[in-house]
Amino acid sequence: MLEFFMGLDPVYQALIATLFTWGMTAIGAALVFTTKTVNQKLMDGMLGFAGGVMIAASFWSLLAPAIEMAESGPFPSWFPAASGFLLGGLFLWAADKIIPHLHPTSSMKDAEGIHPERKRRSTLLIFAITLHNIPEGLAVGVAFGAVAAGFPSASLAAAIALAVGIGIQNLPEGTAVAMPLRRDGMSRKKAFMYGQSSGAVEPIAAVIGVLAVTLMAPILPFALSFAAGAMIFVVVEEVIPGSQENGNKDLASMCLMIGFTVMMILDVAFG
Repeated sequence: MLEFFMGLDPVYQALIATLFTWGMTAIGAALVFTTKTVNQKLMDGMLGFAGGVMIAASFWSLLAPAIEMAESGPFPSWFPAASGFLLGGLFLWAADKIIPHLHPTSSMKDAEGIHPERKRRSTLLIFAITLHNIPEGLAVGVAFGAVAAGFPSASLAAAIALAVGIGIQNLPEGTAVAMPLRRDGMSRKKAFMYGQSSGAVEPIAAVIGVLAVTLMAPILPFALSFAAGAMIFVVVEEVIPGSQENGNKDLASMCLMIGFTVMMILDVAFG
């Protein structure tokens, strides 16, 4: 796999990697063809696992390399990581407030900024997951851009491991969109199409991330940290509460730890 990626332009590397993560979203959404509901414990465990993967990826694949890269820059080594991390969280917080959406685990009465209407549920759900997939695609693009920029702390194997980890955690995201739509009476085909399309933004964000980094290499530590902050905001604001609100706190917590461990192993072993 490494040999295949090494011969490609970084834009194509990031594009292929995020087509994989998009495909994993589609696999999660495809569960609507086999069932109208999914076991709640399984769903909460999958969400907890996804949260662990995102937390580990935020540190091992994004923050730690950002700090290492900043050591040779004009700023104190902590400054790009700290400022970029906070800006990433603030960006997602502002987007959450500005863009009306519905959280996948919420009822129709919980729509933010829009009067609840059944016919708008699909649009609100897509807004929510699409919004939260932006930092994931950006993180993959920035990781491949860092390799192309020649930073010693960045490696192609680590960028691929990050894409694999994000792909794994995209499975429950696709399910979290498609299943509520199916329960509301939407056809299997339409529920699947809405569910998988929520991952379409990741290749776009990845290409933007690669181009930004390769054209403006000095911003890389800030870009890595920005993606990390945005991902952590998603985990704290959406993923962890969603995994624990049905009473399966212990299961979700243990799955989060397993997800963190798996992503840590992927990053350390291949990074």
